[in-house]
Amino acid sequence: MDFQLQGKVAIVTGATANIGRAVALDLAAEGAKVVAVGRDAAAGARLVADCKARGAPDALFVAADMLDPASPAKILSAAEALGPVDVLINNVGGNVDQGFFADSDPAKWMADIDLNFGTVLRMTHAVLPGMIARKTGAIVNLGSTAGLVGDYMLPVYSAAKGAVHSFTVVLAKEVGQHGIRVNAVAPYATIPTDPAALSTGSRFHPESGLFAQGMASVSEEDRAIRQRRTFVGRPFASAEEMAAMVTFLASGRASFITGQVYPVDGGALL
Repeated sequence: MDFQLQGKVAIVTGATANIGRAVALDLAAEGAKVVAVGRDAAAGARLVADCKARGAPDALFVAADMLDPASPAKILSAAEALGPVDVLINNVGGNVDQGFFADSDPAKWMADIDLNFGTVLRMTHAVLPGMIARKTGAIVNLGSTAGLVGDYMLPVYSAAKGAVHSFTVVLAKEVGQHGIRVNAVAPYATIPTDPAALSTGSRFHPESGLFAQGMASVSEEDRAIRQRRTFVGRPFASAEEMAAMVTFLASGRASFITGQVYPVDGGALL
C-alpha cells in the first residue's frame, strides 16, 4: 500500500525511545526523510542508521532539549536542509511525577504541563508558517488515554494530555483552510519491545525507575482502582502498534481525516 510519504520531510520529536523510535522507523520504511529529535546522541546515531537501512532517502538526528524554547527554531532549520517540512509528529512527553494531587509538589506541576503540552505548542508554532505558505501539511500529536479518562495518581499529566487533545481539535479547525490536517493518537500502556529503544532519556530506562518508585507505596485499593483490562489477550501494546496509527494519520491515505483523537487501547476504555 502506498502511503504517499515518499520524499516527504518528517520531524519526529522524542524519537530515540519507544513510540517515537517506532514512528521514525515506520516513516523511514515509507520513504520519508526523517528528522529525529532527542537528547541521547548515541541513540540518535543508531536510529539514523536504522532509518536509512529501512529505506529513508535521508535521515538526520537533531540533539535538542524540547523544554528549551530555542529548540524548535533549531530543529526547523536542520529539517529544512532536507526540504520543506511536510509532517510533524509531536511525540515528546512523559511523567515528571506521580501520586495523589493533594500530596503533589506545586513546583513540579509546570514541569509536567510543559513537557507534555508546552513542547507541542512551541514545535507546532514553529512549523505552521511554512505549512500555511505551502498550503499543505500533516500534524499528529501524541496524547494519551489518560487525557480521555484521567489516569489515577497522574492528575497533572492527565490534564496536560487532555489539553493536547483539545488543542488538536481547535487547531484542525483553524488550519484546515490552508490544507493542513491535525490529528492525535491516544496510546494506552505501551512498552518498548526493542532494547535499543531505551535511550538514556526514556522513562523506561532502568536508571529512571519512575514507575517502580511510584508503585512501591500504593495500597491494594489504589492498585484496584488503577487496574484496567484489554480485550485483545494481552495487557500492553507495542510501540509498533502505536506507530502504525501515527503513520497512517500522517499519510495521504488519511487525507479526509482531521480534528480527531484516536485511542489505541485494546478495548481498555470500554
